Parts: sequence; C-alpha cells; structure tokens
Amino acid sequence: MRSVVVREYARLTTAPVGQPTLDQAQIPESAFEWLCKESARLRQSGASLVQMDDRRWLRLDNYVGVVETPCSTRIEILPKCVDGPGEVERARRLLRKMLARCLKLPTRETGPTNIQTFSAPLTEWVMGQFLAELDHLIKRGVRFDYRAVREQQRYLRGRLDVTRQLQQPPGRQHLFQIEHDVFDADRPENRLLRTSLDRVCRITRDPGNWRLSHELATFLAPVPQSQDIANDFRRWRNDRLMTHYRPVRPWCSLILNEQTPLSMLGEWHGASLLFPMEKVFERYVEACLRRSLPPEAVLTASASNQYLCSHKGESWFLLKPDFLVQRGPQRWVLDTKWKRLDESRGGSKDKYDLSQADFYQLFAYGQRYLGGRGTMLLVYPKTSSFQEPLYEFTFNDELRLRVVPFDLETGCIVDGLGAEWSDFIGEAA
Repeated sequence: MRSVVVREYARLTTAPVGQPTLDQAQIPESAFEWLCKESARLRQSGASLVQMDDRRWLRLDNYVGVVETPCSTRIEILPKCVDGPGEVERARRLLRKMLARCLKLPTRETGPTNIQTFSAPLTEWVMGQFLAELDHLIKRGVRFDYRAVREQQRYLRGRLDVTRQLQQPPGRQHLFQIEHDVFDADRPENRLLRTSLDRVCRITRDPGNWRLSHELATFLAPVPQSQDIANDFRRWRNDRLMTHYRPVRPWCSLILNEQTPLSMLGEWHGASLLFPMEKVFERYVEACLRRSLPPEAVLTASASNQYLCSHKGESWFLLKPDFLVQRGPQRWVLDTKWKRLDESRGGSKDKYDLSQADFYQLFAYGQRYLGGRGTMLLVYPKTSSFQEPLYEFTFNDELRLRVVPFDLETGCIVDGLGAEWSDFIGEAA
C-alpha cells in the first residue's frame, strides 16, 4: 500500500513533484480519477471532498482523517496546525485527542506496550481502541438473550403452529411447523460487534490489530452479521445489564460509519474516516470549556433565540453564536474559527488575516445577545504564528472583542497573562 501524508487544503497531482511536502504530493492516476468521481458524487449532497484546480491538480477541502482508494493508496489528511514534516506525530496526537474529547470516545490503555509513537494513521488507532474495548467486553462476558424461532422440522420442539401446519401441502404432512425460543448471542448489539470485527479483520494492516482481531473472531463466530445496521443501532439497549457494552459502542459506530457521513465513500468499503475540521474544533472547544468553567457558569452551545431584524411582524435572519456563557448577570459570546492567524501581519492592509465578515457577525451578536455592552471572544487555534491574544478590538466604549488563541495541547483559552479560561471568567466576574 502506498501512503501519502498531507494536511488540509493540500494539492494532489499525478505529475512528478520534486520533494513531496505536506502541501503537495503525487498520487497514482487511478486514485486521482477515483477522488474526482467521489467528489462529484458527494458534491450533490452538499459536501465537498476536493476541488479541481485543473486536469492534473486537486486541492483537498477542510476534511481531516484517512481515505483509502480501491488502488490501495492511503491518503492521510492532517490538521493544518502542523507546520512541517517534523510535527506529523504531534498533529496525529492532537487529532486523536480532539476526536476522543469531542465525540466522547473512551480510550483504553492496555499496558506499557500500548504506548504509541503515533506513527499509525487514524484508522488503525480507531480499530485498535475498538479491539481493546471488545477484548475487555468478551472477558466480562457476552450477553445472551431469548430469541423466537419459527422453523420446519421432522420433530416436535416447543409449540406447534397449528395454522401453518394445516396449510401444509400434500406429501409434507410429516414435517412440523414449530415455534420455540433459543437462548443465544444473536441479538442486535452482538451482531453489530461481529460486523465491525469482520471489517477490522479485513482492512487492518497493523500486525497487533490483525492478531487480536482474529483471536476475537473465534469468540464471535457463532453470531451472524448484521443485515440492517441502522435498525440494530436503534435497538441497542442501554439498561443496567448492558453497562459493560457502553464503552465499545462509539468505536463500533465509527467503524460502521454511523457518526461520520464521509467515512465511507461510494461502494468502496476501504478504511476511510473523514471529519470536517471546523466542527471538530468547535466541539473540542465546547468539551474543554465544560470541563474548565466554574460550576456556576452556564454554557449554551449554538444559542438561537435572537434574530437580526424583523419584517412585517416576523423575525428574520437567526443569529447563532457558537457559545453563550453566562455567570450571574454577566454574559460572554464566543465564536470559534478554524483558521491560522499571523500576528506578525498586523498592518492596516493584512489585518492579521482576519475576516471582515466575521467582525460584522460578532457585532450583530454583541448587539442582540449582550445588548451592545460586554466582551466577546473570537477563538482561533494556537499556532506558531499566533501565540498571544491580539490587542483588544473596540466597537464602542462598552462593546469589546478579544481575538484569543486556543491551546490544543492543554485545552485552554489563553488570555494576555497566559491564564486559563476559568481564571479569566473569575477575573471578569
């Protein structure tokens, strides 16, 4: 398998490139054509995987993760917070941490041998976590349940279905139409686990994952595969008897593509997982804020009770800031942007690469949600070019905007003194 490691918005080409970088790389023509076809199909549903620059160049969009093509080309797309090839492992570690936090994925460390250097792609990490949780579940015991069976046999077992028996055609009166209950592991949860495990066995290329997956396959061999994945997920029980099944469900959902709409492309069932980075960053910030805010602070995600204007008695243009934080009588509006800022480009021409449309948006939020007075935060990821908050922006004497970096490593918003967000809330209150 050929592996290509790039970052968001990188360019892919079939032409030879002198030195592959995170911003451009060469892929086979078969992978190039497949990406074009899948992008055209996804664009009809409102998603965009790549943009075509010309006949020989593709530009990736804002999705991160792993794509495997039918020609065995694996394209790993890292977040754009990575600056160079030397930070690939750091970018993988950050991406896994962000996904585990924002998707509420429980991670399991099985021992010292599981200390990773993060040289494996995202898909192998997901499969490894799934196998660790499944191994723990099987050691605790797989749940059995009674299942009603209607079949035709030469002997009586359970109850005779008189109606079906009377409808037997001539020459088959020696067969009995019976109904009985079987106590076995054929239930929705186990069928989904078997389906996920079979897929891991088929696509994993990590020796450790391959060995463990085939060992676990012997325990789930009597369980049939799921024939209706969506319906079996709806029937997954969460009562107290199924408590030990809860940690494995999110990993099972990821592998079977229930959480990521672009995780499986077309009819090719490769090991592909793609996540929109703007949503990942927004959810990661939310998860970190909920951990760091003081108990009396209330965080509302995607507040949607204010409109920009009214017309003929109707409210028009809903305003939805990413977060609204309230502590006592005071409020803060926060909006996240997954974009690299450059604090050295602070002139009136470059404006730190800030967007004027974002400032219009924040001004509207401040007027409607804060009554034109208070503090708003525009949160960007902390990078090598954006380490400290920018000088405060003022809309008027009472409405202010702070553009602050968010440290992906520590999960904290950095203020001018480097204090955590909880301290900043305490000082403001």
